[in-house]
Amino acid sequence: MSPEQRREMIVKAAIPLIAEYGAAVTTSKIARAAGIGEATIFRVFADKEELLDACMAEAMRHDHAVRELMSIPVDLPLPDRLAEAADALEAHLDRMGAVAGSLHASGHRRRDTPAGEQGRGMGREESMAAIRGAVAELLEPDRDALRLPADQVAALFLGLLFTRPRPEEETRLTAQQLADVFLHGALSRTEGDR
Repeated sequence: MSPEQRREMIVKAAIPLIAEYGAAVTTSKIARAAGIGEATIFRVFADKEELLDACMAEAMRHDHAVRELMSIPVDLPLPDRLAEAADALEAHLDRMGAVAGSLHASGHRRRDTPAGEQGRGMGREESMAAIRGAVAELLEPDRDALRLPADQVAALFLGLLFTRPRPEEETRLTAQQLADVFLHGALSRTEGDR
């Protein structure tokens, strides 16, 4: 196994534990979850802080969300594609929030990104552009029915998705309701529309 594969394996095993325990998670617990010896962690990472920072960087990566979006079948009806997109993006946001919130609550403060890691991530604008592009691809089969170009429609959909109420709020729409209101508006259909 290459050092990079070992690194990915450790980070993958650590993320759910960090979401649960924050910075208080032990490296021995992470090693058990990864199926390795604890010393292996310190052959890959200089210290626990570097491991925590790598997990935070991994949780923030957009490519997981883009892969999920790209796996949505484009032959589904558009409302179903958008509902699945909303679910996939919400899962991505939940993952980011769980890791970031748990680390923050447990007192972890991210160090400056090492020079070798800067090229691995993308800035917020590039990440949003990649996600917007993946949503636009989901809209492409229906481009002739859209009032605006697919990338603009994707940006509007993401704006609505990212500003909807939290799950515990009564006014929150389901993913299917969100897609329906986005596509058909807030007005009920009149007899002439049916």
